[in-house]
Amino acid sequence: MNWFQAKAYINYRRKAKYKKGHRIHPPFAFDIVRHDFYENDSYYHFDLINKIRKDLLEDRRKVDVNDLGAGSKKFSNKLRRISSLVKYNATPRMQGELISRLIARFKPQNIIELGTSLGLGTLYLAMPNSRASVFTVEGCSNIAAVAENTFKKAQATNIRLLNDSFENALPKLLSEMDQVDMVYFDGNHSYDATISYFNMCLAKASDSALFIFDDIHWSKGMEQAWNEIIDNNKVSVSFDLFRFGIAIINKDVLKQHYIVKWP
Repeated sequence: MNWFQAKAYINYRRKAKYKKGHRIHPPFAFDIVRHDFYENDSYYHFDLINKIRKDLLEDRRKVDVNDLGAGSKKFSNKLRRISSLVKYNATPRMQGELISRLIARFKPQNIIELGTSLGLGTLYLAMPNSRASVFTVEGCSNIAAVAENTFKKAQATNIRLLNDSFENALPKLLSEMDQVDMVYFDGNHSYDATISYFNMCLAKASDSALFIFDDIHWSKGMEQAWNEIIDNNKVSVSFDLFRFGIAIINKDVLKQHYIVKWP
């Protein structure tokens, strides 16, 4: 954590509240915080994903990483151990499990993930509903190969991986869809890219679309992008959980933003 992130975290802790839904009065937001953010029940696929995560954490192989995004603050060279990529780049367990619970609630059918990494985050998107279609984009071919193996281990057959840049893949994906129900923005943590991808997806968003943004306090640019996103008049309810943010499209719900103390 660098100085900017440390300062952002202190600011988050100072403002965060609504633990377990306390003082949230609209039922829509209260139910999400109370029953999804703090649910303790384990879904059937959590143990499997944890087993795959453990195996990857023990994998000492090195891969040559071609990073097409904003770069890494953890790695100074391109040759990286799979175990280190899991530790620093994979979707954390609690975050992934919360995402699965949100999918169980919102039941999105068309899901896009920008930034596959080793595929653990993709499994949290795909496994709550095998009938949903998950399209995940990874720019590095070596990382994509590891992710494909991750999907095979989990026997997750509803995932389509595109080894391409976000700039090329996203417009093509969106052109093939009548609407997009969920997007997990987990790559290229820069202001311009985040706003551009958000606007492209927003144009195809369903009436109850769910957008999740990783590393919203990663940099000044990411904070600026996040603030503009939650101010957008199509975003009705949003949650800041420091490491990531959730923005919900729902025209029937009054606009409100929550900085939630989580976990």
